[in-house]
Amino acid sequence: MEVDGEEHIATADTAPQLLAHVMPFLQEAVTREAPEPDKVLATVLFSDIVGSTARAAELGDARWLELLAAHHGRVRAQLARYRGVELDTAGDGFFARFDGPARAIRCALAICDAVREIGIDVRLGLHTGECEVLDGKVAGIAVAIGARVSARAAAGEVLVSQTVKDLVAGSGIGFDDRGAAELKGIPGGWRLYSVISP
Repeated sequence: MEVDGEEHIATADTAPQLLAHVMPFLQEAVTREAPEPDKVLATVLFSDIVGSTARAAELGDARWLELLAAHHGRVRAQLARYRGVELDTAGDGFFARFDGPARAIRCALAICDAVREIGIDVRLGLHTGECEVLDGKVAGIAVAIGARVSARAAAGEVLVSQTVKDLVAGSGIGFDDRGAAELKGIPGGWRLYSVISP
């Protein structure tokens, strides 16, 4: 260690000078605040096949897996068309994000039409909010709200939160007011809207 221009080995005599050099660095490192988490404003989409368990039992495993593969292919084609990012696929459901709510709504409607052609009904839910980015995926309360909105949708329905409806004002997309709803685990009442036209 060099102290006052001379090379030294730290001893009891040089310890005060050594600490004088090291302490400001240590104090700065301790007092630095953690960086703000990476966040993005995103529209999240959740989809789910209606009556999938009963359908699987009716068709049998082999035929159900073929139908599920066809469903997945059609959903992925629409996500690519509308620039959605697939984040997760759990069984018969999809979780995706979009950088624009109008495009997410149009994608959801296209998914409904595409899978109806192969005899499948889905329910879809959308919400827009600030999400934390973790390992390339989005997380946080906005994602939980999107999942809860989806769970309240009927077969063949695209259901959106008030936030989504407000963000697409002037886009020509029509909505039917479904009223206020309690979303499991989410505080407060949430006004939901069914998409009735692209």
